[in-house]
Amino acid sequence: FMFDTVATGGTFDILHKGHYTLLLKAFEVGKQVIIGISSDYYASVKKKKITNEYPIRLKNLKRFIEDKFNKSNYSIYELNDFYGPTVLTNDVQAIVTTEGTKENCIKINELRKSKGLPQLEIIIVPLVEDQDGKVISSTRIRRGEIDINGNKLTI
Repeated sequence: FMFDTVATGGTFDILHKGHYTLLLKAFEVGKQVIIGISSDYYASVKKKKITNEYPIRLKNLKRFIEDKFNKSNYSIYELNDFYGPTVLTNDVQAIVTTEGTKENCIKINELRKSKGLPQLEIIIVPLVEDQDGKVISSTRIRRGEIDINGNKLTI
């Protein structure tokens, strides 16, 4: 482990290969992992279409972590903004994210600096793409274009 505590987050609506990659990195580098899940309210503010309400996304994520990683060294927080617990505590040392949300991590570090908290190491995980080089996303899965592993679905 490189860090005692790392944070990561997302909407985690339809769990797919991209979520797996993000969480894999978080569990690789952190002894303890804090995972933020967007609340239904925050997901709607972000203009995210969601299939599953928060309690279902929470239950599915816990099952996903159990099945894929067999880990118990994590805690989950409901996010009503992108900062979550990362700006409240000195414990977090790094944040695991994708290129798409790197800007939020920079803002988190700015707020931490203003509060006299140390900067977080930002660990970028590449977005996972399908065979055509398109990013695997819950939106594309919801539309029926691909499955959770990025395989094309034929109609």
